[in-house]
Amino acid sequence: MNAKQRIILVDDDPDDRELFAEAFDALKLQAELLLCEDGSDFLKKLDRLDQSVSTLIFLDLNMPVISGIEVLKKLRNSLGLDKIFVAIYSTSTSEADIENAYMNGAHGYISKPSSFGKLTALLGKTLKIATSNSFKPLPKDRFLLNND
Repeated sequence: MNAKQRIILVDDDPDDRELFAEAFDALKLQAELLLCEDGSDFLKKLDRLDQSVSTLIFLDLNMPVISGIEVLKKLRNSLGLDKIFVAIYSTSTSEADIENAYMNGAHGYISKPSSFGKLTALLGKTLKIATSNSFKPLPKDRFLLNND
């Protein structure tokens, strides 16, 4: 990614945000990182963001106030934001949650990994997919990004 790109993590867990930021730093990415505390915080900041900057969003599902699925639906129903690459980033491994994310237009699904090394590898893998895939949704058999 280059400086004209942005990565956004929307997650209500401060420990998860900190670990994600450390993985981002470890990859030495030339991109802007924006951390949002929940869906409401993200939607407030979204209006002020430069829309010409390529953006990749990692979105937690289970958050207070506005759930990740509700944020995803708002993005998919907003002209100009409907093509943004969104990867769901959740502790849930529920088939129903994965299916719901897929049906509502997420590009991929990441079950939060148990180690820093796995997180860094998954972050790198997701960025590679997002940039090489022209932000098109992944086929259903490749939607769960933790699978190799």
